[in-house]
Amino acid sequence: MVFDEIVGQEETKEQLREMVQSNRLSHALLVLGKDGSGGLPLALAFAQYIVCEKVQAALNPVPAGPSLFGEEEPAVAGSVPLSSCGACAACSKASAFVHPDIHFSYPVIPKKSGDKPVSTDYSTQWREFLKDQPYGSLYDWLQFIQAENKQGNITSEECNEIIRKLSLKTFESKYKVLVMWMPEMLGKEGNKLLKLIEEPPPNTLFLLVAENEALILPTILSRCQLVRIPPLTDQEVAMALIAKKGVEEKQARQIAAITEGNFREALAELNHAGEDWQLLVREWLNAILKNGPVSLVKWIEEISKQGREKQKQFLRFFNHLLQQSIRINVLGENSEWASNLPTVEKDFILRINKMANLSQQEAIVEELDKAAYYIERNANAKMLFHALSLQLFHILRDKVKVQPW
Repeated sequence: MVFDEIVGQEETKEQLREMVQSNRLSHALLVLGKDGSGGLPLALAFAQYIVCEKVQAALNPVPAGPSLFGEEEPAVAGSVPLSSCGACAACSKASAFVHPDIHFSYPVIPKKSGDKPVSTDYSTQWREFLKDQPYGSLYDWLQFIQAENKQGNITSEECNEIIRKLSLKTFESKYKVLVMWMPEMLGKEGNKLLKLIEEPPPNTLFLLVAENEALILPTILSRCQLVRIPPLTDQEVAMALIAKKGVEEKQARQIAAITEGNFREALAELNHAGEDWQLLVREWLNAILKNGPVSLVKWIEEISKQGREKQKQFLRFFNHLLQQSIRINVLGENSEWASNLPTVEKDFILRINKMANLSQQEAIVEELDKAAYYIERNANAKMLFHALSLQLFHILRDKVKVQPW
């Protein structure tokens, strides 16, 4: 993977390039960014940049040999490329995720009871996953390896394997690189790696890719140089959808607005672009406030049959409408921003404004966020949407919330 394949993050790319070009590369980097911001693709591209033969040739020029007078001609450094070439043998192997000096560590599950799994047990699936879903989340990965409801971990045995691998000499490149994805999944066993991270063998680079700084062992966190990745802008997401997926500009901008800088969610939303979420919201509100319990039970039955990802996308869409509604309340329906909204969406937002005031809308947004959180953690869909519908009924009709759930 080369830097040009990554959506946005130009400042971070430049920061990483500068570390290499100025010979200020730390032996342990923690690449920290929210889901969908591109932390893993950025680490993959940086690892390839490190081992690229053209980059290394520019950084470590070979002396030309003795001159006519018997003196050694000085080596002349060339300009360092801004990205890996993508064509040399090292790049070909790195882009296929089979370079012998780039190692991977990631959460895995036992294949059968009593197993002590390590990352290499899933190396084939891992390469397929990276090619298919480079912006994928931990949930996507666990579903990819059919983990069902099992929790993935980076195990004690994996830590021992990392120590063994990094104690070996390099095969082809000057550097050995370990890309560890989701170091949050390291338990206390991660302390086994402290000495190795603090005093690694020469030319060894740790690239830790994380989403939640608070879940990383403090002892590991303190030994890494932090590289923060900002969320993508709506413009960057929209342009990537247009360039990479051939999406029409209007649809790309709508998807980008809903997903709020999460390119993974933008791709997932694209897969369900034909879903009429607005109709589903209308039916839900009518069932809650107008059509009665029978209609509501029927609606809940239908939404419960959808997968968790669709349920989350639906809640996210409703949340997006409410946020737009709050914004139109503040800026006014005749503002320049409001005039750029699609007509159908604007009309629906204005209907929501008549139905609920600002404080009610904020309360609903809070409840939708909670529901999405519980769906992510395998909550029973029927119970969740019954409880959420009850909350919305009291917020909209009585302007109060019932006891938190």
